Amino acid sequence: MRQKKTVRQSVWISLVLMLALFLLPIFVVSPFRDELFGGEADPDETLEEALPPGESDRSVMLRVLVGDEVQEMDLGTYLTGVVRAEMPASFPREALRAQAVAARTYTLHKIAGGGKHENAHICTDSTCCQAWTSEEAARENWGRQADRYERSVENAVAATDGEVLLYDGAPILAVFHASSAGMTRAAGDVWQNDVPYLQSVESPESGDTIPNYYSRKSFTAEEFRRKTASVQPDLSGKMSTWLRNAVTDEAGSVETVEIGGVPVKGTKVRELLGLRSACFTWEQQGDELVFFVTGHGHGVGMSQYGASHMAERGADHREILTHYYVGAQVGQLSQVWDQIAGKP
Repeated sequence: MRQKKTVRQSVWISLVLMLALFLLPIFVVSPFRDELFGGEADPDETLEEALPPGESDRSVMLRVLVGDEVQEMDLGTYLTGVVRAEMPASFPREALRAQAVAARTYTLHKIAGGGKHENAHICTDSTCCQAWTSEEAARENWGRQADRYERSVENAVAATDGEVLLYDGAPILAVFHASSAGMTRAAGDVWQNDVPYLQSVESPESGDTIPNYYSRKSFTAEEFRRKTASVQPDLSGKMSTWLRNAVTDEAGSVETVEIGGVPVKGTKVRELLGLRSACFTWEQQGDELVFFVTGHGHGVGMSQYGASHMAERGADHREILTHYYVGAQVGQLSQVWDQIAGKP
């Protein structure tokens, strides 16, 4: 009997030890699963609570030129498409909200100015107005994160329902760009007219975390001649003398530079050469001119990556907006809509 009892005890001990060996990895790994496996929870478990569409935005109907077709949609629907297209949906909540307010304000500013379109308030061409993407197209690009990203974008618009940036009681020209070189640029340094709320401010973004923040582009002598031919430079001398006397602004961007003796604005050089920004330097390397570029975009107004960084550090969307748009105040659509409702 004693031998049988000893055998049974041995069997039970073996079973307990096997069970412990099986469960131990689960208890050890579970608390650190996020760190070990990428830190990203399943999208279905991280969806924000859905916010209802905002009443103010739903009350405004727009005629939007989508390609060659004019579509009618409410302001909230239009803005959701703009935020999908203009800012990465993975950005922090407050950065997305800042983008929604900037896009709403820009839209109202365009309408107040009469716009360029005979039968529409605004278009979806980013070179003319603002980029816009349908939910279907965005979901195709987002893949498995589509539900979470769409909810984030919709909530950014709904949570800021009717919020606009005002200066002297009117919607501002709330332009924005991808990333700055540590400072934004004043409107007068980029375009013809200075604007009081579009001044140079610090932009706290980390270049090491921004895709293609630093870029380079090289040109052979023939390529450079061809691309700059429209300004009629004298490029008969040595390549090392083709660009001289660059003048930079406080943001480090090129205001003007002489190309073959002809003064050219830095923004024009950016356009001619297809550079990501006007914050550039150059050097001759062998038979090529190589340009080293920092940041992306015209540099005026809100930096989107700067907004993301501010949000990560605890700033809300109003703090972000009033930082980048100097002297502007956050108001309500109801304060200005009656003045511009008849346009175009």
